[in-house]
Amino acid sequence: MTYQFKIKIKGITKPPVWRTVTVPDYFTFLEFHEVIQIAFGWEDDHLFEFREKEYQGDLCISLPNDFDFDSSGESLDASKTKLHSVFNDSFQKLLYVYDFGDDWVHEILLEKTIDDNQKVAICLSGKGACPPEDCGGVYRYEHIKKIFQTKPKSEEANQYRDWLDLNEDEVWDADLFDIDEVNDCLK
Repeated sequence: MTYQFKIKIKGITKPPVWRTVTVPDYFTFLEFHEVIQIAFGWEDDHLFEFREKEYQGDLCISLPNDFDFDSSGESLDASKTKLHSVFNDSFQKLLYVYDFGDDWVHEILLEKTIDDNQKVAICLSGKGACPPEDCGGVYRYEHIKKIFQTKPKSEEANQYRDWLDLNEDEVWDADLFDIDEVNDCLK
């Protein structure tokens, strides 16, 4: 079986940042994490977890580590837990939280189950550029976009250009999304 998911970064608008992917149901949550990292363009530099609710809930799926102090609810190992053991007819939504400092919350919706034997993940569609890694979260990302839109010649815009390694007059393209590049990386 194959799952089709729509994954959206919560709180980002104009444009929103989302991807639709298909993934074999036997993938582990660690493999699903890798798919999300590639589909969005993250650099996989931070911790992650899958949660039922944003800051609480009965279910947490992550890699076990020495700093895991959350003893509430059920905690599952992402490297061993398969997608099909969690997603089913009664459970179709989950959150993926990446980078606990910037707190990028991705809403995951199981849109449909497809009866086939797909062996790899595929990105079907998407919109919006992945925010720059370590930019400070949703509010800071929205501020960066606003500066480039309203004050592209300002000193603050120049500082962001330097930090993002952009050319002198280049601006951050919040609409940039290359599905072919994503699918090449997913292979």
